[in-house]
Amino acid sequence: MSRSSATLVGFTAILLWSTLALATSSTGAVPPFLLTALTFTIGGMVGIAAGLARGVGLSVLRQPWPVWVHGIGGLFGYHFFYFSALKLAPPAEAGLIAYLWPLLIVLFSAFLPGERLRPAHVAGALMGLAGTVVLLGARAGGFGFAPEYVPGYLAAAACAVIWSVYSVASRRFAGVPTEVVAGFCLATAALSALCHILFEPSVWPAGSEWLAVVALGIGPVGIAFYTWDIGMKRGDVRLLGVLSYAAPVLSTLLLVVAGFAAPSSALAIACALIVGGAAVATLLARR
Repeated sequence: MSRSSATLVGFTAILLWSTLALATSSTGAVPPFLLTALTFTIGGMVGIAAGLARGVGLSVLRQPWPVWVHGIGGLFGYHFFYFSALKLAPPAEAGLIAYLWPLLIVLFSAFLPGERLRPAHVAGALMGLAGTVVLLGARAGGFGFAPEYVPGYLAAAACAVIWSVYSVASRRFAGVPTEVVAGFCLATAALSALCHILFEPSVWPAGSEWLAVVALGIGPVGIAFYTWDIGMKRGDVRLLGVLSYAAPVLSTLLLVVAGFAAPSSALAIACALIVGGAAVATLLARR
């Protein structure tokens, strides 16, 4: 697979993640760790089924322990700290800090062999971050970082660092088949189920809510992690980092189309900044 093709495959993960808010809003009152356990179980089974269909047996899951630490640490670590941040700090501030991961991916890519970080990549990522600030700030009516929420801010920062390190470090495990991500998903599901038992009340999906859970498990929590793995291992890591800022804007646009949110000037400004940032990172970096 060529570098450009792998980048395009990786971008499909961003498109799928943009549907998370809309799909999650249809799952009712299912608590986050239970929802994670259910969707990652489905996502893991999707990967195993796809692997078996391609003639890749379960023996592919026999990998050295660093592979498992990298995969489970990335998937479960991100979600654990993200949900912790949302409980310990206001959602807008926690979400903004957590969404530093695209910028960190761009910066951390400089440590990869054969990669060269150009000013245009950093400028594009900063424009994307600015667009996210505008969008999330408008939703919350502004940001108010308060000392009592420091534990939540730290959890959000940990979540951003974990996901960016997981993503960039995937290039170091380029020889590990993408089918192994199915094992990461199932392990994450098991740990999330344990967290659910320890920390949450049991509120199971009912009726059509199961359809939303299945859709999440197949798409944003299933296919997306496999395509992201391909993009990180074989594609343009820097460009994918910049393009990741499109997810919150696309997510808001979907909510507007579905009637869950209203169009606003902040959304238009965020779109302009993020699209402009992508153009800067793509065109100027090539020059």
